[in-house]
Amino acid sequence: MEYILLLVIIGMLFYINSKLNSKIDTLSTTVETLQSKLNRLLTMASVKPNPASSEKISEAPPEKQPVKSSEVVLPPVSDKITPIQPIVVKTSKPKSVVEKKVSIKAPIVPTPLKASLWERFKEQNPDLEKFIGENLINKIGILILVLGISYFVKYAIDKDWINEPARVGIGILAGSLILALAHKLQKKYASFSSVLVAGAIAVFYFTIAIAFHEYKLFNQTVAFIIMVIITAFSCLISLSHNRMELAILSLIGGFAVPFMISTGSGNYAVLFSYIAILDIGILILAYFKKWNLVNILAFAFTNVLFGGWLLKEMNTEAPHYLGAMIFAFVFYLIFVVTNIINNIRTKGTFSKPQLAILAINSFIFYGFGMLVLSKYHSELSGLFTAVLASLNLVYAWVLFKKFGLDKTAVYLLIGLTLTFITLAIPVQFEGNYITLFWAAEAALLMWLAKKSQIKSYRFASVLVQSLMLLSLCIDWILLYKGNDELLIVFNPIFSTGIIVVASLVVVRYILGAETEVLKKLNFVFNPVQYRKLMSTLSILLGYFVGMFEIGYQSGMYLGSETHSLYTLPVLYHLLFTAVVAFFLHRKKTDLSLKILNVIAIGNILAYTFLFFNLPFMEQKYNISMGQGSQVSYYVHYLSLGLVTYFGYLLYKTNEKNKVFSLANHGLFIWGAAFVLVYLVSFELILQGIQLMDLQLTSAMITEHSSGFSDSSTFYHKQYLTSNLISEAKFNIIKTGLPVLWGVLAFIFLILGIKKQLKTLRIIALSLLGITIVKLFTYDISNVSETGKIIAFILLGGLILVISFVYQKIKVLVIDEDKTTKHE
Repeated sequence: MEYILLLVIIGMLFYINSKLNSKIDTLSTTVETLQSKLNRLLTMASVKPNPASSEKISEAPPEKQPVKSSEVVLPPVSDKITPIQPIVVKTSKPKSVVEKKVSIKAPIVPTPLKASLWERFKEQNPDLEKFIGENLINKIGILILVLGISYFVKYAIDKDWINEPARVGIGILAGSLILALAHKLQKKYASFSSVLVAGAIAVFYFTIAIAFHEYKLFNQTVAFIIMVIITAFSCLISLSHNRMELAILSLIGGFAVPFMISTGSGNYAVLFSYIAILDIGILILAYFKKWNLVNILAFAFTNVLFGGWLLKEMNTEAPHYLGAMIFAFVFYLIFVVTNIINNIRTKGTFSKPQLAILAINSFIFYGFGMLVLSKYHSELSGLFTAVLASLNLVYAWVLFKKFGLDKTAVYLLIGLTLTFITLAIPVQFEGNYITLFWAAEAALLMWLAKKSQIKSYRFASVLVQSLMLLSLCIDWILLYKGNDELLIVFNPIFSTGIIVVASLVVVRYILGAETEVLKKLNFVFNPVQYRKLMSTLSILLGYFVGMFEIGYQSGMYLGSETHSLYTLPVLYHLLFTAVVAFFLHRKKTDLSLKILNVIAIGNILAYTFLFFNLPFMEQKYNISMGQGSQVSYYVHYLSLGLVTYFGYLLYKTNEKNKVFSLANHGLFIWGAAFVLVYLVSFELILQGIQLMDLQLTSAMITEHSSGFSDSSTFYHKQYLTSNLISEAKFNIIKTGLPVLWGVLAFIFLILGIKKQLKTLRIIALSLLGITIVKLFTYDISNVSETGKIIAFILLGGLILVISFVYQKIKVLVIDEDKTTKHE
């Protein structure tokens, strides 16, 4: 297996060497041709100016002899000056023609791609004789020379003319002669000299490998030391010759050494110690030369070799976890320094390959480390990720503060730092800690993007914010649905929600007044739209953070009944939206007023037809159970106050100019009056039941549940409670509602007259009419005499008051009708 790999490496060696030499030779030929052409042009230019200059000198006196100063005529001169103006106009015409030609030339660009291989070869090598004589023959010659030497050595070995040590000496001598010849030809024939050096180094490698494997002339340690010397020697030659291909040859030979002297013992410490020494040699080489290809090949060979060994090692019975971590860190550190050391020396900028290796090196080391730690102290995975983030931060600080290098590499390292911190959070922590760190990191990334002007950090902040929101939703599900009891407010999930909201507000503040739209790949970042999104999200998240906390604590401390679960959350909803409505009302923009009206109308309708029933449910529960709290009853006063505030905001925002066109319609006033009558009527019923203090006696329960099992007692209580409440409602509806509706009709009438709203006056009369009809068709039956007397007296007196008011201020009503008709 080792010989197959060796042959593959040698094949790669000759292929790379030949390709590089061919390119260098073609460049040298083109330079020579250009030099000859320049020499010709210089000689021609130096010859031609002599007669021309003499002619000009001879022609100069006759032009000056006729003195035409007396013949200067000013009018013709003025005539010649005036035609110059249209010439300026003509200069604009060719510009349009040039633009058309440029557009026509565009489709001609792909035509050279259709050239055949032979045509391209002729373009690169116009002089076929020079290509064969200077480029092709030297490669064929070195190949034949190596084959000849090998055939001679083989023949001598077959005849037993040369013993084993002599054979090795001949190989070393042959390589030395080739190397000496290469050194002699270096100045005049650089390409040919590089080919000879490559052949000599190959002879050295093969000779030592054969001496170790076939002849057993020395042990593995000696063979290893000799090959290390050969590798170091080849590196020095590549520096002295200033040839990158020789450095690549040294690199390939260096990585082939372990396979050449391998005995199958599997001593990983020796192997990777040698690879580390080899990579340090590449590091030293990188200090003097910025050969990115050499760094890339060393990086690729090292990680492929180490990664293959690690995957195989993880499946063994006793893996060397600690050794694997040590060597992974050594290789990581070597390649970090390798990719920055030349820039430290030259104060140059980082190339794209260098930046790519810096990033890939960190991720490969992280992958190796996490693979080892998954089987070896997995609890240290988060700490390992955080340490790697800290290392990148230290590199960034050192490069920027101590050496003042390119900021691009510094920002890349800072980006890697933030990336690994982001990864460290879910790796090391659980639950809400992940969300907390991501909230802080999202704000930090947006701040860093503003300071460094790196677009990628803004998109990274958006990504981290998305992860933060997803993590917060998961925390809500896991913690609020969990078995652990949470303290009121001072619990991890509520504090996490507050910090997430604060992070959104901070990002909104960092963006400030920025307007520049950023584009990256297919993603667009619009700061104006993103600020609006942050404001909206912060309000929505603030709402849900409080809602979930109050809902959870209500279930924990007030009970699992419906009225207990929903009373405080409903109050929180009304209070939170009232605060939002307050700021929307202060803003006074068209959009804010529309949103305010939608919120107000929605809250009024929701409370009136959905949540106003909660105190009734609490009353029924307290009567049936004989005990209970009065939370819903007392809280509903606060809710009514907030609903009244929403009604006030509706009135104020539509007092002068209607926010929606629907508010101009009479049906809007009819709807508002109906909601008010409905709400006040049920409030009267609630207060009536509360004042009656209904209770179930033991005699009532025993009488109704006699003959049934004890398990059905609960259902009997529910039935009896429903009957008590229904009877109480019946009496209140028959006696209290007529009076209440009469009072409301009177109020509507007064407001309609004062505000000159005919629709409201019609509503007052309609409500009064409904009350009278109800009184004589429904209320008069099955009511006590006392109730009838009270209802009739109060309602009759109220109707008389209403009639008197109409008579007293009928002039205002008539004047309003006239003005409306006139209009």
